[in-house]
Amino acid sequence: MKVSNYLLPLTHSKKIRTILRLGTFVVLAAVIVLMFPRYNNAFRYHYEIGKPWGYSTLTADFDFPIYKTEEQLHKEQQQLLSTFSPCYKYIRGTQRQISVVSLQEMEWMESEGFNRLAIQQKGSTYKTYPLSEIYTPKTAYEHYGYACEQNLVRDTALTESMQEKLLATLSPTQGMVQKGEKIIEKGEIVSDRTYQVLQSLRTAYDDEALGNKQRTLSILGESILVALFLCLFVVFLYVFRIQYIRATSTVIFFCIQIFILIALSCLALRFNLSVYLIPFAWVPILTRVFFDSRTALYLHFTTVLIASIVVPAPVEFFFIQIVVGMVAVSSLSDMTRRAQLVQTAGWIFLAQTVAYTAISFAQTGVWTAINPWMYLDFFICGLLTIGCYGLIYAFEKIFRFISSITLVELADINSELLHTLAERAPGTFQHSMQVSNLASEAAKTIGANALLVRTGALYHDIGKIANPLYFVENQSGGENPLLKMDPREAAKIIIAHVAEGEKIARRNHLPEVVINFITTHHGNSLVRYFYNTYCNAHPGEQVDQSLFRYPGAKPSTKEGAILMMADAIEARSRSLSEYTEESISNAVNQMIDSQIADGQFAETPLSFKDVEDIRRVFISRLVAIHHHRISYPTLNK
Repeated sequence: MKVSNYLLPLTHSKKIRTILRLGTFVVLAAVIVLMFPRYNNAFRYHYEIGKPWGYSTLTADFDFPIYKTEEQLHKEQQQLLSTFSPCYKYIRGTQRQISVVSLQEMEWMESEGFNRLAIQQKGSTYKTYPLSEIYTPKTAYEHYGYACEQNLVRDTALTESMQEKLLATLSPTQGMVQKGEKIIEKGEIVSDRTYQVLQSLRTAYDDEALGNKQRTLSILGESILVALFLCLFVVFLYVFRIQYIRATSTVIFFCIQIFILIALSCLALRFNLSVYLIPFAWVPILTRVFFDSRTALYLHFTTVLIASIVVPAPVEFFFIQIVVGMVAVSSLSDMTRRAQLVQTAGWIFLAQTVAYTAISFAQTGVWTAINPWMYLDFFICGLLTIGCYGLIYAFEKIFRFISSITLVELADINSELLHTLAERAPGTFQHSMQVSNLASEAAKTIGANALLVRTGALYHDIGKIANPLYFVENQSGGENPLLKMDPREAAKIIIAHVAEGEKIARRNHLPEVVINFITTHHGNSLVRYFYNTYCNAHPGEQVDQSLFRYPGAKPSTKEGAILMMADAIEARSRSLSEYTEESISNAVNQMIDSQIADGQFAETPLSFKDVEDIRRVFISRLVAIHHHRISYPTLNK
């Protein structure tokens, strides 16, 4: 039904807007690369003890030393310091028959593991004494039976200087790896020893002289990967979702989601937090709520691929997060209740747990490879996923999107605006209810958004609140005041309900997508009754059709077209003299054919099959509504 205009030449302003939208992705790529952590930039391998080496066989490109671990260095330092004697000197004017230190000094020496101390003699000579020959005031009194005051004080500056000189003799390395020597083969399990060698190689790469040689290429590689992933997403939008790439707000929405998740991931890495705390499920959930499953999954894949560039164990991370995205989209096919988000969070936690456990077993085959703290990370991530509800509300307000939850709330017939419609224009309210039922059934049949068209149908005639008695469904069989007017004036009043509906909708802050149903449900069609009446009364006169046409615009979506059909057909069905399947079929076909001939659906993506399916639904529903009832017999007295 719709002529594709994708390949039509773009105007100058459209070209500028297109460039700006594409520029948004370019800016996003640059910001992401700048956010990436720069530590260990030249050595970008990720590995864990007990996990297989996921890269090709690694050999040394240069000679480098094997650095001792922190635990080894600490142990050797403790052993070395156990032979060290801190330096003390006598306090002037005190007795020197016995050596006495304060209780605090004695506790310090014992805690540091010292068993000897050096006491300054005459001049600059020192003599060492075992700790057993040194007393505190208390132990001296217990041993000698009289009070002894402290006569030794630590020479802090000399002690620290001597300690530093002693520790400086300790080598931080143990052995060397020669250039060309194999470090680890692909698939080999990373042992403690291999891990130590890999860490030493990482430290060697961190050397400034070496790192600068490869830093530029590393940043270039990151930039190319980020640009590639974003380009693939843009291509997907151009091929399958062209309407999204043409909406600036939608492009910004996609970019903001990617930015938030990558920024959180980079912060987690900088503060040594687990990246599994980051709720990557936000992306598929938010995108699915406002758009569709296919786009949600593609955007999620793009975000996870970008994050995989910098996270530890990227293969494991990518595998788990892809499972998360698929579960999120599958469990949230149409979010109409808040409880669904909690259920989705539960499924995500379960999926992460199973995926992590399975991949750990598959890689190592041992229980000890599992880190139990990971399950706590998954649980926290699940809780953070529930926080997505607040983001749904925020993005609705910022970008004027509309979620299924909001549509459900708007479709509540007890809402203030619909309650007002039911009170002031009860016939219009009943008409709107019937239209919503017809339209939603047709939408389900052709795969359109049934909830959206149902909500739009409830509000499409809200403008009749202004002058309800001018519309036949609210006249309760009374005289129609429009019949006493000039047909042009009568048509003007009828047409005005569209503009009035838009005013009322905006005054009540209805979403733009609902307002579109109000402004397009008649398109630019003729007010046929008064147009024909005027033409019959003025034969031969050149009639100005604009006086009898609605201002438009025409519907541009399947949902808008369905509402236009349902509105006209429901009204037409009330004028039938008899309700048979034949009469209803004729009425439905004539009305839809006349709307097609008038070009009302020229801007919608409806196919011929869609139209035929809609006809069939309307006929079956109207036949069911107006089915024949048997007459009840009276009771004979």
